[in-house]
Amino acid sequence: MTTLFIGLGMMGDPMVKRYAPAHATVLYDVNHDTATALAHETGTQALDDISELSPDITTVIMMLPNSRIVESVVRGSTGLFARLPAGALIIDMGSSEPASTRALAQEAALVGLSYVDAPVSGGVSKATTGQLSIMVGGAPTDIERAMEHLQPLGTSITRVGPAGSGHAAKALNNLLSATNLAAAAEILTVAKNFGIAAEVMIEVINTSTGRSQASEIKYPNHVLNGTFDSGFSMDLMLKDLAIAHTLSVDAGLQTPVTDSTVTTLVEARRVLDAAHLDHTEVARYYELVNDVELRTSHGTPTQEETPNDD
Repeated sequence: MTTLFIGLGMMGDPMVKRYAPAHATVLYDVNHDTATALAHETGTQALDDISELSPDITTVIMMLPNSRIVESVVRGSTGLFARLPAGALIIDMGSSEPASTRALAQEAALVGLSYVDAPVSGGVSKATTGQLSIMVGGAPTDIERAMEHLQPLGTSITRVGPAGSGHAAKALNNLLSATNLAAAAEILTVAKNFGIAAEVMIEVINTSTGRSQASEIKYPNHVLNGTFDSGFSMDLMLKDLAIAHTLSVDAGLQTPVTDSTVTTLVEARRVLDAAHLDHTEVARYYELVNDVELRTSHGTPTQEETPNDD
């Protein structure tokens, strides 16, 4: 039994390096040179074309950017649904739209395949160490089958609910993360205006009840030093926020706090108006509109967009 791993970007690369020692693996990426290089490094095989599926491929792991790409890979006469043997398991570990995931799981079941969504949180650093947090959605029996494939990749694996639930949980988590990030920027702006240094206010927050992952990790390591190099782009954050916001809108729920976060991040993206923005650069937006300096130093922001997951 062999696993096909599709999508070898910033997250897929370190995930393969954790996964391949535990399972027979073949690789595919639209960039053949990327797949070939990683296959050489990991002692695996790279496919020239996704249509080269062999009958022994019984599991597929996808780490792809969005639902449209996932749909193009699984649907159609040359897609996975038409080519995988009955009983095969597909695990979507990217950040996809819950409604699309639910529909794909139903389509998979009709052709005798199992479909699980298992998006991740933790970024490249946790992917490298195999300590990702993984949120899993799907039928209980399918999730049970998926566990042996997820264990080499993460230390916190949570069974969330039916198909699409993992992707919903991931987007909602990132919406809360963005809310904490923006709220901290506002608090630091007010504190600095009053005469409290940003680094002092961060120390107060992190020893008090206002602390969050944003204040404990992102501001000390990626904002106050001016590097803005968390590795998770603002555009990908906005994609996750749109997914989460759609969940509340479609359900007719009132969510004024997180609605404000979405509006703020969209406006920050418009005002900053640059390519390859890191999501932590929302702090620069607050600096600009308030004419307040939050950074204690000015590092060199990364200029390379990294399709990472927060």
